[in-house]
Amino acid sequence: QLQDKATVLTTERKKRGKTVPEELVKPEELSKYRQVASHVGLHSASIPGILALDLCPSDTNKILTGGADKNVIVFDKSSEQILATLKGHSKKVTSVVFHPSQDLVFSASPDATIRIWSVPNASCVQVVRAHEGSVTGLSLHATGDYLLSSSDDQYWAFSDIQTGRVLTKVTDESSGCALTCAQFHPDGLIFGTGTMDSQIKIWDLKERTNVANFPGHSGPITSIAFSENGYYLATAADDSSVKLWDLRKLKNFKTLQLDNNFEVKSLIFDQSGTYLALGGTDVQIYICKQWTEILHFT
Repeated sequence: QLQDKATVLTTERKKRGKTVPEELVKPEELSKYRQVASHVGLHSASIPGILALDLCPSDTNKILTGGADKNVIVFDKSSEQILATLKGHSKKVTSVVFHPSQDLVFSASPDATIRIWSVPNASCVQVVRAHEGSVTGLSLHATGDYLLSSSDDQYWAFSDIQTGRVLTKVTDESSGCALTCAQFHPDGLIFGTGTMDSQIKIWDLKERTNVANFPGHSGPITSIAFSENGYYLATAADDSSVKLWDLRKLKNFKTLQLDNNFEVKSLIFDQSGTYLALGGTDVQIYICKQWTEILHFT
């Protein structure tokens, strides 16, 4: 099933080829973007902080947030209504993910659990207990059926969302180090993890083996992102830099050195692989290929 899905995805990607969708915003228009709205009051005022965010792939009006107040919120920005408040974690929520086609959302926390929630019922349908320590990363497989997670217990895990069962759990014996993030490659056959000791490791899911390592950062890895074309990997660490890696040549071809106090907490490419956004102290958007900054929100 994983191989079939990967074949379909690779074919679709080749078909899209290098053409950028007509409706994609042009760099000169994007550079003029300004903040149009601010939504307050989604999470507790006494325990402030939104620590994780995702947009619904099928309806970008829907926003998913995870808070320091232990809650997961589904919010509709067009109606400005909270659609669901999901309570159950015993510690802050540090990762949230929408399911692309089902009314499900996923969340992870330092309470060592992953929760799967039904949005219409505002209820928890599964608690996945894959880890002994804080769950530090969460990524949904391209099939929509499996979750990848990482933890400071040094393991990554692969779990079934229908049953909540942990199918695979692996640690890297050679490094013996906490994992800080995890992300699937768009094809779903390989994935990356970041470590506390500045390593980025690429894994083969079926073989459960570490197939490549990218050294070069200093400080814990804070975020990794694969581009949708599957060729690039962007990585960030506590060293105020973002590194770009060529997955075919397995080498670092560009480093974006940011201001010393810039902490990159998250990275994401757009669907077409044209832009890369960095979230941290500020928000910056870069155009890929030239790797120049075109927008900076402070």
